[in-house]
Amino acid sequence: MKVSYYILYSYSGHGLKSSRETIALSMNVKSFLENLIQIPAGAIKMRDDRTNTVWTERIETFQLGRYPVTRLLYAEIMERQTPAKSEQYHPVQNVSWLEAASFCNRMSSLFDMPKYYTFDPDGGDAVSSGERVGFRLPSEAEWEFACRAGTLGPRFGNLEDIAWYERNSGGGTRPVGLLKPNNWGLHDMLGNVWEWCDDVYDPSVYGQYRVFRGGGWADQPRGCLATNRRRSHPTFAIDDLGFRIAVSA
Repeated sequence: MKVSYYILYSYSGHGLKSSRETIALSMNVKSFLENLIQIPAGAIKMRDDRTNTVWTERIETFQLGRYPVTRLLYAEIMERQTPAKSEQYHPVQNVSWLEAASFCNRMSSLFDMPKYYTFDPDGGDAVSSGERVGFRLPSEAEWEFACRAGTLGPRFGNLEDIAWYERNSGGGTRPVGLLKPNNWGLHDMLGNVWEWCDDVYDPSVYGQYRVFRGGGWADQPRGCLATNRRRSHPTFAIDDLGFRIAVSA
């Protein structure tokens, strides 16, 4: 991995913090670390319209990326070709759940943190450690709690102000962070790209299928709601699906 900047960071067991121990980081990784948002503890009522069930999830404090993972950060961590300059700060897309989990493990290795995901020998699936250490995808309860940021409606603001969707996206992703954030400073939680979550959707019916949330650039307004739940196989990848990552605080 090419590195070009030195900054002091370490893992404390309760999230990332400054340290006397020096790790060589690129400016892009440094920017990512500086844009981890502390999400407070709380609780959220979840619902599944397919099964007509409602449940409450308790949320522990965690940190979540201010933005979806960009193409530039993804290329650096996964050692892929650097994207064109005009595309570097668009959210990464066409990424499967398995690739997103692999990205999280590589981020953990960079900071000498335990890897959150353990992959099958054939790489066809992965399971979480359950230890809440290492970089990871947010649970869908964490995702929705963070998306709402204390609001109760279907969206945290006026759709045109907060989301790139079919009517304003111009037919593709847009650079992250251009529209208004929610009350906790998170951008692009709705629209631009859907975001993979950690959860298996319903293993008794859908097997390995994983959840993704948030709506994307090609969606109509009804697709960009805090409550929308979609799912697909962990190998699925498409041009309006990306991710952002979390780490427990």
